[in-house]
Amino acid sequence: MKYLHTMIRVRDLDASLRFYCDGLGLYETRRKENPQGRFTLVFLVAKETPEAEIELTYNWPAEDGATEDYGSARNFGHLAFRVANIYATCAHLQAMGVTINRPPRDGHMAFVRSPDLISIELLQDGHLPPQEPWASMSNTGVW
Repeated sequence: MKYLHTMIRVRDLDASLRFYCDGLGLYETRRKENPQGRFTLVFLVAKETPEAEIELTYNWPAEDGATEDYGSARNFGHLAFRVANIYATCAHLQAMGVTINRPPRDGHMAFVRSPDLISIELLQDGHLPPQEPWASMSNTGVW
């Protein structure tokens, strides 16, 4: 058996691509538009693990403009990414307007949420000593 991908439904494809590509550094490998089915699939990978894909599924609004409610996404769990410098990654995401829900107080782990409320776990490659402002930052919201 070979792992292929994880599919995530997204409400706003542009906002999701900004988060995953500009924020986390993933890149798009392919895209499929299906006008008859009224959806777009976008496949993303990390350069370090191009065989493990994330499929963003954007369901187009109905003819009457109605959109599907995906809820708070708490039923999904989370995606996890190993990062070279958790402090730099969190600072970059924060500068993009992303809330750091669980700051990397310990220099090892943080949580943020995508525009579609998917929890994203960031794990430091190795361990960094605690560092301000992260060490004294409180949790925000849920993840």
